[in-house]
Amino acid sequence: MTEPFVHASSYVDKDARVGAGTRIWHFCHVMSNARIGERCIIGQNVFVAADVQIGNNVKIQNNVSLYTGVIVEDDVFLGPSMVFTNVVNPRSHVNRKNEYKTTLVKKGASIGANATILCGITLGRYCFIGAGAVVTRDVPNYALVYGNPARIKGWICQCGIELSFSRDEGSGIASCEACGQQYKKNGATVSLLGETT
Repeated sequence: MTEPFVHASSYVDKDARVGAGTRIWHFCHVMSNARIGERCIIGQNVFVAADVQIGNNVKIQNNVSLYTGVIVEDDVFLGPSMVFTNVVNPRSHVNRKNEYKTTLVKKGASIGANATILCGITLGRYCFIGAGAVVTRDVPNYALVYGNPARIKGWICQCGIELSFSRDEGSGIASCEACGQQYKKNGATVSLLGETT
């Protein structure tokens, strides 16, 4: 596998770890003890704070800041100018570094452009956050959410196509029209058929 590429205009601090095949483009800063996995693409003007963890094959578009407390699992997409926070009640004159909250973005999740993710929540596996959404609570696996505040508007396949479950039942089976994968819905929980949670 190829060595990581870091553009000459970017800074990777001592003790940061960047995996093989990862490409870090213009005007980025990766702070000490940050961990970036293999085969990631880090777009222009991205900031990765100390102790942030980023998995493999993550795509981070331009103008995204990942603050201490953010954990991103494999295969996640972070859209242009989306926003993470890490303190619930920031004040310029009050030091709250000991109050940073953890935000977990699970495998395969996608976050649209200009979405805001409040700290201390979990975004489920393969969920899809629409552009401009303001996410104030946990998002279940495979959920499609958007709006302000973001609400569940549907369910989405791992390949990114919306699923159609029967509207009259709290449970059922849906097949993706694009890839054919099947999903089971039980109330507000959706899982890939045969998937263990």
